Amino acid sequence: MTILFSSPATRAYEKVRARMVSEQLQPRGVTDPAVLAAMNRVPRHCFVDDALQSQAYGDFSLPIGEGQTISQPYVVALMTQLLGLTGKETVLEIGTGSGYQTAILAALAERVYTVERIKALHARARRVFDKLHIFNLLCKIDDGTLGWPEHGPYDAIIVTAAGPSVPEPLVAQLADPGVMVIPVGERGNQKLVMIRKQDGEVMEEIVEDVKFVSLIGDHGW
Repeated sequence: MTILFSSPATRAYEKVRARMVSEQLQPRGVTDPAVLAAMNRVPRHCFVDDALQSQAYGDFSLPIGEGQTISQPYVVALMTQLLGLTGKETVLEIGTGSGYQTAILAALAERVYTVERIKALHARARRVFDKLHIFNLLCKIDDGTLGWPEHGPYDAIIVTAAGPSVPEPLVAQLADPGVMVIPVGERGNQKLVMIRKQDGEVMEEIVEDVKFVSLIGDHGW
């Protein structure tokens, strides 16, 4: 895997990324060294519009068009840390969005499959992946609530939009053992839920309050 995270354009933000890690992530309990390293390397500014690049490392979400957002760095890091990736996993992401979370996953997993329902966001993310030489992933346009059964089961699944409940197709495509992280709840008010499948049992744990855009699809809103 070759990921081009070091170029004059990306190095210009190195100090800002380092502050993001030390001031936003570590004080809030993000301690996984691999996750912190990925957050320190992946150029978040490449995944937002040029006019917003100066704000890319702020402690907040940003609009990416089509009524969607790029999550704040802490939320991206937290959700990634909950997956417990070691570099050998096959990961399914529902909601490619800007592609930033996808790039973080690609830096930590063996293979990433990502599904996006909005064509414009899908196309833009693919251009950024190519620019950064991120090739250990496959993306498609589809209803993410249905998952991507052809490549399952998945060691880890991450959902970057909130639905009223956990989509059953995603639970079915989760490996045993496996872990899923998904925001669940009402529009504008959700809980981040970690789901573990172990020995045929599915266990849920509420992590914290979050606010995500809505998960649209047959098993969403």
